Amino acid sequence: MKISQIKINPDPYQPFRLAQGYRVGDLLFISGQTAIDDNGQLTGIGDFDTQAAKAFENLEKVLKAGGSSLRNVVKVTILLKSMANFDKIVALRGKYFTAPYPADTILEVSSLYSPDALIEIEAVAVADDAAEWNR
Repeated sequence: MKISQIKINPDPYQPFRLAQGYRVGDLLFISGQTAIDDNGQLTGIGDFDTQAAKAFENLEKVLKAGGSSLRNVVKVTILLKSMANFDKIVALRGKYFTAPYPADTILEVSSLYSPDALIEIEAVAVADDAAEWNR
């Protein structure tokens, strides 16, 4: 089975010694995406909505680099600093994903990679050229 690292340029994760993700056959495994900009700086300090939008934007960018898209995400894990944002996550799932919606795990955590980070999203997806949905 073919395994290839998913790369984006610039890669703000490079200093952390981790991959954006891997494509393993027709599956993509995407590292947790946060509100990091292309320069490796956290955006939207103190603003959950801005951070969430950037995290989903970054997720979409890595999926595309690996040959997939948000419509082919089958599993997400969403880490939140506060479950007070749970209803916002439900709304964002409706904005960024389509039915049938991905399997999902949402966790509240005491901290992410930065004390100012409010959200992180990791995903598993099927490659676009292999997806055959029974919707």
